[in-house]
Amino acid sequence: MNLSEMRDRVRTDLHDKDPQNQRWLDAELDRHIQRAVRDFSLSLPQEAKTTLSTTADSRDLSIAGLTDLVAIEAVEYPVGSYPPTYVPFSIWLSTLTMLIDSPPGSVEDVDVYHTKLHTLDATTSTLPGRFEDVVATGAAAYAALEWASFATNRVNVGGQDVWRDYLTWGQQRLVEFQSALADHGRRNTVRVRRLYRPATTPVDQSTVEGP
Repeated sequence: MNLSEMRDRVRTDLHDKDPQNQRWLDAELDRHIQRAVRDFSLSLPQEAKTTLSTTADSRDLSIAGLTDLVAIEAVEYPVGSYPPTYVPFSIWLSTLTMLIDSPPGSVEDVDVYHTKLHTLDATTSTLPGRFEDVVATGAAAYAALEWASFATNRVNVGGQDVWRDYLTWGQQRLVEFQSALADHGRRNTVRVRRLYRPATTPVDQSTVEGP
């Protein structure tokens, strides 16, 4: 689904399909859609892996190039080991510092596992298909609530209570949207910040002395 298709779905939910009498401009709906995509991304972000390069004698890495970054999940250094070697790290502004005893002596690869915002534009979408309805619900809720706020105390062709109808409808959809984010969000799941279980050496029972 691209942005145009998502916009059409939101218009359907809002019963705003009449091109001669639309309440929302395309740009307005696009803004609400992008807000819903951002909210969704903060709960279920896109997972990514980026290889960065070290500088000789430095533990610092620039993460300025990680666009739409949500969070750094793990840092693998050195790369290519099995099991993988993940190192502790700290972040300040756009600098990631590996908390290791000795800095790299030369230019080496470091794999950074991170999450970032989803993309939904004219040609591209990273939203999982099963969650497109969730984003559409959120966007429609934001659109209805904004219109209700704007239309309060104004003369409306649909009747004096049309703004109230949109307010109630928008509030209900917003609850549905927030509930879906809570149900599926990564923040609310138990996660261990370790991508593998370290290998252990089995104990040779023949060498274990009895009491």
